Formats: sequence, structure tokens, C-alpha cells
Amino acid sequence: MEEKKSNLLSRGDLFSMAVGQIIGVGIMTMTGIAIGFTGRSVNIAYITAGLITIIGAIPQIYIGGTANFVGGQYSQIAVLSGKKMAGIYLYIQLFSALAISMYTLSFADYFLSLVPGVPSKLICTIVLTVLFGMHLLGVKQAARLQNILCAVLAVAIASYIVLGVGHIQPDYFTNGFLAGGSGGFVLASIYLTFAAGGAQYVVNYSSAAKNPTKDIPFVIIASTGIVVLIYAVMATVAVGVLPVEQVANQPLSVSAAAFMPKAVYTFFVVGGAMFALLTTLNFNIGMIVYPVLRACEDGWLPRKLAVKNEKYGSAHYILLLFYLIGTVPILIGLDLNTVANSTVILFTIIRGVIAFSAMQLPKKLPELWGKSSFYVNNGKLKAMCIFSMALAALSVAVLLISTSMVQIIGNIAILIFSIVVALLVNKRVTLNPSFTENSR
Repeated sequence: MEEKKSNLLSRGDLFSMAVGQIIGVGIMTMTGIAIGFTGRSVNIAYITAGLITIIGAIPQIYIGGTANFVGGQYSQIAVLSGKKMAGIYLYIQLFSALAISMYTLSFADYFLSLVPGVPSKLICTIVLTVLFGMHLLGVKQAARLQNILCAVLAVAIASYIVLGVGHIQPDYFTNGFLAGGSGGFVLASIYLTFAAGGAQYVVNYSSAAKNPTKDIPFVIIASTGIVVLIYAVMATVAVGVLPVEQVANQPLSVSAAAFMPKAVYTFFVVGGAMFALLTTLNFNIGMIVYPVLRACEDGWLPRKLAVKNEKYGSAHYILLLFYLIGTVPILIGLDLNTVANSTVILFTIIRGVIAFSAMQLPKKLPELWGKSSFYVNNGKLKAMCIFSMALAALSVAVLLISTSMVQIIGNIAILIFSIVVALLVNKRVTLNPSFTENSR
């Protein structure tokens, strides 16, 4: 069922969604770790990470700018890399839904630091009910909520920057710059790509966008670039107001405490972190619906789940399923953090799969690719996609070094499970046309 034009997402809505996805609580902790690698050159490392992230997303932009894939990355992989690969992606994506409970529990921890004594399970249930309720009312309502959340988050970030800039030490470039040498700088830049990434997943909102083939490529580049520049300024403040050794491997709250009044400090640490969690959670609830919706229609999951609400156009059964996935573990006290974190390496590998899929555009969609605004010749296409795959492989290597053995084993177990189930279900799956030539 085609959604009404007025209920579709504008470029501004998509931009807000993407920004909310990129900005997470990772900025609070990852900056300090990167400072430990490279010292006061962390700001340049952030900009480098942003460039790497945008270059790595170019294959995704090639695909998204060629056709409107209504199931997002699921449909892209299905059309360009085949049915079995799409099934594997889908089942990995289902495991990532367990992160819903992880984000909610983290939000509850911050909330309890302000208002101790409130039952954690109650907070989690209220947050999930409100957010899922917004998505039940339609993706446009969820986007409006995202706009509000991002506005508050922007105030928190602005308070850190505005109050901190005047406290940056005059010896910034002469004491602790490139502290870890070229090797430390490279490591910091690669590490920070995990803080800069996330905008590419806005492609999963393709079927809910007014003008996806034009707006989504723009949003991926613009949101990543703007957020990274903000991060670079925040990093400059973080490492500039105190000696490097005092902020290395420490959260941003350490530097914030040096120049913020207590009330503003509380708003930044708690309010900023809490709203970063909410924007990421809100994005992920909507992001996962569209690939799963298309996969249900193809037969990977029960087709009855794909029913949409006639009034709001929301996939209420799918939303209810993920609502239960998010709330039941919390209510019974089951700790799923390890499982939820055990898809990080797999989704980094999927970036490489997307790059491989983009290489198939001339063969699988020759006419559409030839008319694409992002068309390049085969040599340039292959070179860019191979480079993107190499970046994904490098990111996986960094993760293997820094990830616990339990989570590495978890990634392997989820991958094996997804492959086995995809092979078993494959025979009863029939891929339906899952892309359109033009925007609306």
C-alpha cells in the first residue's frame, strides 16, 4: 500500500534522522580513547575519519542514487548480490534488534542518576512505549519527534562548545599534538570512523521518503560531514582545556567539569547523553521495519507480519514484534548486552557486501545505472568499491583487536545461524520486484 505523499519523509526529516543516528553516547567515550592514541591532533583525526566514512559510503550512494530500493539495504543486496545473501543479511538484522533493550537500559541508568529510586524497568517500558507509539502513528510522527530530540541534543552540544572554547590552552599545537606519532594518528582516525558512521542506514527509509534517489545520497554526505565537524570542535575543547594526560582515555565529562557551571554540566552529561540515546533508538526502531517488511513479503518471515495499518500506514505487527523484543528481556531481567553488541563486526562486513553489490550495477541494472546522476565508468566504479571493501576489512581488523573474545564468538555464532537458516528457508522465498526507477 502506497503511503500518502504528506506522510512521507522530506529531506529535512531524513537529515534529522541521520544526525540522530550518528550522534550517540559514543562521542562521550570514544573521543577520550582517541586522545590516548594521538593527543591534541584528535580533531584532525575526526575530520580524517569523516572523510574515510564518506568515501566508504560512496558505493551505498551509487546504489541509492540509481533506484529507489523499497526495502533499503535488504532489497539492494537481494537485487544486486542474490537471494541467499539477502536472507543472511535479514537474519543478522533481526539480531541487531536486541540493541533496542540495550539503548533503553542505558537511558534508564542516566535517568536514575538524576532521579534515583524510580524502578528501572518502569523507565524502560515508558520510553519504549512512547517511541513505538510514535512509529505506530506513522513514520512522519516519529520524524517530528526526532526533530525535537535533535534540537535539545544540539543545545547540549552547543553549551559544551560555547563555554569551552574560551578555556582552550594557548600551547595547544606545541604540547601534545601528534602525541602518538603517525601510527597513533592513523589508529585514531580508523577508530573514530565508528563514531562518524551510521548515516548510510538512512537508506532503509527509502520507501518512506519523498525523493529517495536524490535526498538520501545528499543526506548521507551532509549529515556525516556536519556532525564530524562538530565532533572535531568538541574534541578540540576536550583536549584543549586540560593537559592531555588528564583527558586521555576519559569521557568528555572530565573536561566539561573544568569549565561548566554545575547545572549546565548536569544538562550536558545527562541530558546530552540521554537524548543521544533517544535519537539513536528512535532511528533504529524505524530503520529495521522496512527491510523486515519487504522480507516478509518475499517469504523469509511470515507474510502476515507485513500487514499495514490503513490509517497511519505503519507496519503494526512488525512494530509489535520488535516492541516485545525490546521489553520482554528487560521485564524478565535478561541481560542481552553481549548479544546486542555481537553484530558490530558483522555489520561492518555488510559494508563490504554493499560495496560488492554496487560493483554489480552495470550488470544487474545497466539501464538505470547508465541514467544515474552518480554514474561513473566501470574502472572508477570498481576502484571505488574495492577501496570501500578494503576500508571495511581494515575496520574489521580494528574491531578484532579491540573486541572481547566473547563478542567475537558471538559474531561467529550469529553468522553461522543466519547462514544455516537462510539456506533452509531459501527454497520457499520468492523475491518480488523491490525497486522503482525514479523517486515519487
